[in-house]
Amino acid sequence: MPAPARTSRDAIVEAARALLEEDGLDAVVMSAVAERVGVRGPSLYKHVADRSALIRAVGDVVTADLRATLDRAMSTGDAAADLRALALAYRAFVRANPNGYGLLFAHLEPALQADPTAVADLGRPIVAAVTRLIGRDGPEALEAARTLVAWAHGFVSMELAGGFRLGGDLDAAYATGIELILAGISERASPASG
Repeated sequence: MPAPARTSRDAIVEAARALLEEDGLDAVVMSAVAERVGVRGPSLYKHVADRSALIRAVGDVVTADLRATLDRAMSTGDAAADLRALALAYRAFVRANPNGYGLLFAHLEPALQADPTAVADLGRPIVAAVTRLIGRDGPEALEAARTLVAWAHGFVSMELAGGFRLGGDLDAAYATGIELILAGISERASPASG
């Protein structure tokens, strides 16, 4: 009779994710993960093929968590309110998971990258909300959504790096930025939608 499993793939991926957040990608090594879940290193290979597969799995979990966060934010049915909520949820997620989020945009060899289709799909809720706000689908909605994401990504990246050195209330600055972006997007609304 085989011995009972002392860990699971989910526990291994969660331990790797915790190491990533605590100490960065270089800390995600099989021996450290094994120690974290309380097994010997070779036991991990029953659940993940190698370090590359483990890092890819972490990226996939981060992607799924971010997508669930964005989907939950779209709950009001009002496009502008949903975009505000999306932007706030995005910032909160990145601040809570800076290294995991960074993993999604790092220049990694393909074997380490999260599922590129799932990462690309992260933008779908944003494009959908922008489409509702401007009243039409197409390139203009995609361009506006990309602008919002690029601004939010840039803001939070600068915030995490300590790049805002002039002082002031960053929460208020972020809220103001959201309103400025939404005002610009709203100006593109078709007459029937506004």
